[in-house]
Amino acid sequence: MKIALIGATGFIGKELLPEAVSRGHSVTALVRNADKVEKREGVNAVKADVLDVADLTEKLKGHDIVLSAYNPGWGEPDIQAIHIKASKAITEAAKQAGVKRLIVVGGAGSLLNQEGKQFVDGPDFPAEYREGALGARQALNDLKTENGLDWSFVSPPFALVPGPRTGTYRLGKDNPVVNAEGHSTVSVADLAVAILDEAGTPKHVRQRFTVGY
Repeated sequence: MKIALIGATGFIGKELLPEAVSRGHSVTALVRNADKVEKREGVNAVKADVLDVADLTEKLKGHDIVLSAYNPGWGEPDIQAIHIKASKAITEAAKQAGVKRLIVVGGAGSLLNQEGKQFVDGPDFPAEYREGALGARQALNDLKTENGLDWSFVSPPFALVPGPRTGTYRLGKDNPVVNAEGHSTVSVADLAVAILDEAGTPKHVRQRFTVGY
């Protein structure tokens, strides 16, 4: 496939990039600073502004799928608003570019606890992550009204950690996937495996899914 990868130098994007290349895909890495993209065969680094719909539309044209690992950050002012604006811009640009398939990496805060309530609404949710989680939740809610794209929304587990690529994981939908110790965790490398598996063999079109061991 020809993949447009937004946020290729971020925490998740930098694992998606080699995983995609290892599968024989060609990747356009859309980033703020193209010089930060690791030089690889099959990778074209392109500077892009995700808030500029017209510019982003031109750069998405001709691709088979958009993978968005965009993250404006955590704990900074206006993160919620920026997240929502960027999500809408990416969705609109994909539609205008004629790219039907979009996979968006969001947050874990909108996953459901055992009472069926979203974690981000709970009193124990970390304050420094709340604004970002609310922005990611709104991005998911906006996608749920989107009928022009075959979208998927990925909620990582709560503990997304550096670690080896094992190639194994379990899937869930709206509730965290927990291991035998009750922990919601996966390595970033294995999250990348799950996302590229979904890209190659769609199982969650117009759905949210999550990953864990």
